[in-house]
Amino acid sequence: MSIIDQYRCLVEAYYGIIEMDEYDLKIYVLKEIEERIRNFVNEYKNSNFDYKIEAEYIKDNISVITKLQSSLIILNKMDTPMELILLIKEKIKRLKEEK
Repeated sequence: MSIIDQYRCLVEAYYGIIEMDEYDLKIYVLKEIEERIRNFVNEYKNSNFDYKIEAEYIKDNISVITKLQSSLIILNKMDTPMELILLIKEKIKRLKEEK
């Protein structure tokens, strides 16, 4: 996975968690993902990649299902409550059925 793909996955995960209104403690998970994003940007800040523009693009143009799937990838690397993971899987299934 390229550096850009890793960043995109983190940002998609962030916006995926924002979609999880069903989960009351999402603010704590969002803070941890924000910290991971900050650390990532600081580590690769010499890159010619515009992180802010990419984040805005993801926010406005990537589907909720994709964001939620990225959330599952990132949450798998974190110490996340199983409740949130199950809620995300449930929401993905529900969104796919609505299509």
